[in-house]
Amino acid sequence: MSLLSRFDFGAPWWSLLLALAGGWLWWRRTRRPAAILFSRVDVLARGSFRGRWLTRVLVTLRLLAITGVCVALARPRAGARAENVSSDGISIILAIDISSSMLAEDFQPLNRLEVAKTRVKEFVLGRTVDQVGIVAFSGEALTQVPLTVDYPVLLAAVDNLQPGQLDDGTAIGTGIITSANRLRDAQGRSKVLILLTDGVNNRGTIDPRTAANAAAALGIRMYTIGVGSEGMAPVPVGRGVFGLRYESRPVEIDEPLLEYIAQISGGKYFRARDGLALQRIYEQIDQLERSPIRAKRYVRYEELYRWPLGIAIAALLLELMLVAWRGPLP
Repeated sequence: MSLLSRFDFGAPWWSLLLALAGGWLWWRRTRRPAAILFSRVDVLARGSFRGRWLTRVLVTLRLLAITGVCVALARPRAGARAENVSSDGISIILAIDISSSMLAEDFQPLNRLEVAKTRVKEFVLGRTVDQVGIVAFSGEALTQVPLTVDYPVLLAAVDNLQPGQLDDGTAIGTGIITSANRLRDAQGRSKVLILLTDGVNNRGTIDPRTAANAAAALGIRMYTIGVGSEGMAPVPVGRGVFGLRYESRPVEIDEPLLEYIAQISGGKYFRARDGLALQRIYEQIDQLERSPIRAKRYVRYEELYRWPLGIAIAALLLELMLVAWRGPLP
């Protein structure tokens, strides 16, 4: 639900009465009285300038009273328009590899994982009504956030992803099955798995192709992303006195496997060789997976008629006090 401030009138047709105020003022200015403009000789004796000033004050007070009543009857109001959005939303699981190799620094100035987290957050911020969940995997898999539309929670979970939270390794099949279990009973017209990894399956008891076939049978469309540059990349191999120790190692991504997973489910495989390419990939997926929105609006208002009504009453009381002292308008 989103909130938008607004101001309007509940009964705007009453504002047409403002024409009465305008007509009365026009009538006063155009008529030609046959007598002097003062009801008592003592007022005239105090000077015509003072009399004209008092007359203008009375006219202004009368206009304020009429205008205030008309505006109050029109029911000015302010509040928030709540947009309850319903749609045939998409259910999306983002499966993110957090193995130690994701710390490889071939996406300078950041490592693979930090760049991936930034792009994932941009993707989440681009959703409006879709349910999104986060699955982290390395040697095992764990659901970080189940399907939800609470996007701030998702963003915080992505920020907290770090290697070492799970056993190291790359269990692609386990990541797929864990994601499929989250999507199996999800509501919506389509179910999507976006799987991001930088390695070769080397852990887990579930074969990735078997897991992919099971997910495809559940109607889950899978987009796979292979993350890593070409050739050699600095990869952490342990800790030394001054922090992580890096060695240059060949970039190994099982592209045939990732292509197979995407193909059997009607999805698509992408290769991200740098941070900009990864950004474009998420933008493409974002365009491929859009859901139509049907919105219902509910408005909660605060009535503001008391302000113009209070001004009208105050003007009327002040006019009555002046009339009691000076006499009625001519």
